[in-house]
Amino acid sequence: MPHLTQEQLDHFREEGYVVVPNIIPHRVLDNVIAEYEGVLDTLARQLYERGDISSTFEDLEFGERFIKIVIETGDVHKQHFDFSLPFQNVQPDTPFWSGQAVLDVFTCDELVDAVESIIGPEVYSNPVQHVRIKPPESILPVNQFGDPILGATQWHQDNGVVIEAADETNMLTVWFSLDDTDLEQGPLKVVPKSHRRGLKAHCANYLGKGGREIPEKLFDVDKTVNLPVSRGDVIFLHKHTVHGSLANVSDRIRWSFDLRYNPIGQTTGREIFPGFVVRSGKPAGQELRDAKTWTRMWLETREKMSKINQGGQSDVAFGRWKEGHVDCA
Repeated sequence: MPHLTQEQLDHFREEGYVVVPNIIPHRVLDNVIAEYEGVLDTLARQLYERGDISSTFEDLEFGERFIKIVIETGDVHKQHFDFSLPFQNVQPDTPFWSGQAVLDVFTCDELVDAVESIIGPEVYSNPVQHVRIKPPESILPVNQFGDPILGATQWHQDNGVVIEAADETNMLTVWFSLDDTDLEQGPLKVVPKSHRRGLKAHCANYLGKGGREIPEKLFDVDKTVNLPVSRGDVIFLHKHTVHGSLANVSDRIRWSFDLRYNPIGQTTGREIFPGFVVRSGKPAGQELRDAKTWTRMWLETREKMSKINQGGQSDVAFGRWKEGHVDCA
């Protein structure tokens, strides 16, 4: 079982990240791709029936088919594939995906063994989680700031995207790609040792770029390391490690999972969303392995979210940052 070596653990503690090769078996990733091919097939048929695309492109492999659909619709359709929900304006029919193959990756023994090496044996799936299917930047629609939707990810810390209640949580970021990800496809970039100085200000629309990011004056940007990975590799990040991603300047998709885990009993910072026990030494029956149960949890959450945080209201907070922080000037 691939528990991390002492050298890998030391690297994580000293540098704030570690790349561990060949953790997730390819058969597990193959099952995820097959499951998502079904999701894309359903989406393509719906779009074709509405007249939004000229073909279902059913003879193409996933990446090429997805790119064709993005080009014809001008939309990345990200919510159809994600195993989470938006923070605002959720509707009773807002799509999400919580299939068995996806759950099997979350709970894959080889991955959980590695996670256990860092946070201990009582492992909880924290619902700060996303799948990201990033098309080539050249075909992406742009936002009001002229930047590509799902383009390069701005500098941030993962502790900075949850509320203050989770500041004491030992939250671990787990990032992996479903295929090889080279430099052209826009891999993660990290700033080694940046985790040592704690949480930094995340500034809204900094320098007129939209979004929310950490100003580069607050960390050693010159020390940035890019992290291309092979299929099956996993990147583990400390919650205070400053990181982002490069733009996808290739002609292929970049397809990744961005997951979180923490010890059982610690707050997730997103309590209205459903986490679950992944591994525990306590009496049997707690560990979730059934996607139907997981789906039911998300359906219940969707129903709750459809009645709150509507039209700009914030009944439940998902962020922590106030405007006017001195570091954002």
